[in-house]
Amino acid sequence: MSSEHRPVMMRANRALGASLVEHNLISIEVLESANDRLLELMADENAESVSLLHVLVHEKQVVTEAQLLSYQVEEMGLGLVDLSNYDQPYELRKRIDVGACYATWTVPFDVEEGMHFLASAYYLSPAARSYWERQLETPILWFVTSTENLNDFLRKLKLERDGDSAPARAS
Repeated sequence: MSSEHRPVMMRANRALGASLVEHNLISIEVLESANDRLLELMADENAESVSLLHVLVHEKQVVTEAQLLSYQVEEMGLGLVDLSNYDQPYELRKRIDVGACYATWTVPFDVEEGMHFLASAYYLSPAARSYWERQLETPILWFVTSTENLNDFLRKLKLERDGDSAPARAS
């Protein structure tokens, strides 16, 4: 994680944790333990995809991502999106800051008539939402998705960019 994105990642994770407690999805004790583990994981400079949600879901196993997604769809009225086969507009794809997407676990996946469509595993984090609202300065239609779906999407984007920047080989 670049030092540029570390502050937003910290704010997004802190806000997510507070929101999960506020919505009675986890206890404060669980949050404190997960935050300690998150700090351990963040010590690795190459830890691009470290997240509080990963710690809670996969390491602590106190909540499932399916439960969180269901809660956001049912209680908050958000749409659920699968980015697996989504053909993102080229102009948007080339402008995406992958580091910011990992820091907030959110990705702009479409734009129509000046409105951005964002998929987020961190919608419950007010810091993640406000980051993108400030960056885009346009109306946003929010959707939720899983961290795995976002990670796959961003990994493909990075591979595509790496392929575009690779020098052409002589045959």
